[in-house]
Amino acid sequence: MGTLQEILSTPLGVIEWFVYLLAAVLFVVGLHLMNSPKTARRGNLISAAGMVMACVMAFIVLLESEIANGFQHGVAVALLVAGIAIGTIVGVWSARKVKMTDMPQLVSVFNTVGGGAAALVALNDILTSEQLPGLVVLITAGLGIMIGSVTFTGSLVAAGKLQGVKFLRKLTLPAKGVWNIGFIILTVAAFVMLCIQPEQRLLWSVLTTVFALGYGLVFVIPIGGADMPVVISVLNACTGTAVAMSGLAINNIALIVAGALVGAAGVTLSLAMSKAMNRPLMSVLAGGFGGASSAAGSSDGPEGTMKETTADDVAVQLVYADKVIFVPGFGLAQAQAQRELADLGELLKNHGVEVSYAIHPVAGRMPGHMNVLLAEANVPYEELIDLDDINPQFPSANVALVVGANDVTNPAARRPGTPVSGMPILDVDKAQNVVVMKRGRGKGYAGIENELYFEPNTQMLFGDAKQGLQAVIAAVKELIA
Repeated sequence: MGTLQEILSTPLGVIEWFVYLLAAVLFVVGLHLMNSPKTARRGNLISAAGMVMACVMAFIVLLESEIANGFQHGVAVALLVAGIAIGTIVGVWSARKVKMTDMPQLVSVFNTVGGGAAALVALNDILTSEQLPGLVVLITAGLGIMIGSVTFTGSLVAAGKLQGVKFLRKLTLPAKGVWNIGFIILTVAAFVMLCIQPEQRLLWSVLTTVFALGYGLVFVIPIGGADMPVVISVLNACTGTAVAMSGLAINNIALIVAGALVGAAGVTLSLAMSKAMNRPLMSVLAGGFGGASSAAGSSDGPEGTMKETTADDVAVQLVYADKVIFVPGFGLAQAQAQRELADLGELLKNHGVEVSYAIHPVAGRMPGHMNVLLAEANVPYEELIDLDDINPQFPSANVALVVGANDVTNPAARRPGTPVSGMPILDVDKAQNVVVMKRGRGKGYAGIENELYFEPNTQMLFGDAKQGLQAVIAAVKELIA
């Protein structure tokens, strides 16, 4: 793209400018609507419409330029069209077919693609320029290369860890601080040299890219699974920032606005989630929680034994309760049991029981995982209550039904010396009776036993969450009838 004056010098340029401006407005409106679960779906559609509009306009401008120049780059245009078609098919197919449990991996893969694309756009702008790029272009494009490359490898490792790739789960990084600092210094040094010696742009661009790719690896490898929701949010912010930098380099308003919005939203969400975990963001990014450091606390288990129960006993407790709080976790998503939980909630509400859902901000493997999961099952938005508002209600709850949630309910977080110390938890143990539905006796991401399971008011219903809920629903129906 040329300067603003060049763009507005032709009728198509004027149309292009206003289309991009309208697309930017749609981005902002869509993001605003995502503040509430009730309007989030509409906001997503509005933002997507803005992006489609911007992409179509960019293609029209490209096509007009090619027609004027006699299709000098016909092969490139054909490859571009093929890429758009392939990307559209793959994107739609993956979004429709992916399981809810795999949604975090899909988000990470999309971050990988977004960061890589931004880095390639910035690289292309530097390397294909006929004249030596100016300092502004070198800085903006160089930042796009750096941030996009870090996002590319970092998101790739995050996706692999979330998918449970054994090699990545077992991979450790001795002296991780040294590796991090080393790659940061090398990346920044190459970037500075790119700005100082633009005549050597090929060398310094390649080195900046390589060092940034390396930093993305050493940045994410030490981080444990419990911190992965925050990491995904941070990498998403990096993707947006890289896109904005690339947009500045090629003077594209749509990329600038979209990238800035994604970057700002990602940073805000990352800070909010870190606050919800009561941990500084830099401490999260330094790694440890849910990783190697958690092993220290794994040897000292809680005293007592787990008390097992049956679906019939759980049904009796639920039917004769006045107030029930459901506590969903990743195990619910893993079992694809969100609809069964919603059906159980409807049964109890129709019977006169007060039902609500306790939502921890980092339950699951990505920001808002439980909200999306339960919204998919048509659970009313007003019944989804966040941590600060639901915790005072647990003492008045006759039953707290925990379905697949682990570390976010562990009372060990209230005392120092454990891997989850200081992390705000759902006060499930303060309910009059607690029922935990869990596949087995394994530990959570933090690598320690959940003390909730050994409390005198806690009962365990082991087995697949979906089958367990179906059995409870059948028993509830019999009792109600």
